[in-house]
Amino acid sequence: MGDERRRTALVTGGARGIGRAICEELADAGLNVVVADLRVEEAEETAAAIEDRGVSAWPIALDVVDPEVVGSVVEGATEKFGGLDVLVNNAGWDDLKLFIDGDEELWRRVVEINYLGPLRVTHAVLPGMIERRWGRVVNIGSDAGRVGSSMESVYSGAKGGIIAFTKTLAREVARYGITANTVCPGPTDTPMLRETVNGQGDADAVIGSMVRAVPLRRLALPAEIASAVAFFAGEENGYITGQTLSVSGGLTMA
Repeated sequence: MGDERRRTALVTGGARGIGRAICEELADAGLNVVVADLRVEEAEETAAAIEDRGVSAWPIALDVVDPEVVGSVVEGATEKFGGLDVLVNNAGWDDLKLFIDGDEELWRRVVEINYLGPLRVTHAVLPGMIERRWGRVVNIGSDAGRVGSSMESVYSGAKGGIIAFTKTLAREVARYGITANTVCPGPTDTPMLRETVNGQGDADAVIGSMVRAVPLRRLALPAEIASAVAFFAGEENGYITGQTLSVSGGLTMA
């Protein structure tokens, strides 16, 4: 590595599902990991599992809608590990509703968590990366942001915004040796997906319709998303930036 110290990653929403898989994958690659999540107990479990891999992990409560908390977590992580080298904006949330059935409260929550949240965390982490002239930003988008998704209109819009934001960010920070890329999962078998569809009545039918839309005819595993994130975060992949990669079983082919 270029630095004598071990690289450190901050993963938002890192306690479970895709986030936990990302934390584990980055730990396997030799990075220390800040496991940032509202679910502190689960974050502690994830951190303990990571430390069994021989790296350091720090579980910390993080609400991406609170600028003061975001700033405090980034400051604390920087002091603890000497800097943050990899940022994975993974925290997200949605509630399946037709657009006509939504309201301002829902729209604002979806945008606060899925769009403004990553902006806040990135804005807090970037100065340190710029100072060290090295960094990897990996934003978790969604194929919903590429092709749309019924009952996810505002979420799709927020994720589409993340894709566009990441491309512009990549242009602005390239001069500092920082890359920015987006990984877009298709339907993935996570606790959040199960919780979301359970509110739709016939959850099995909803999952079945998702699977039928995917050419590979199955949901993704969290580890398959994590593998793509680790690729973009890799030490050797510094010439890849501004890219959008779907990990969706062929749901999006463009």
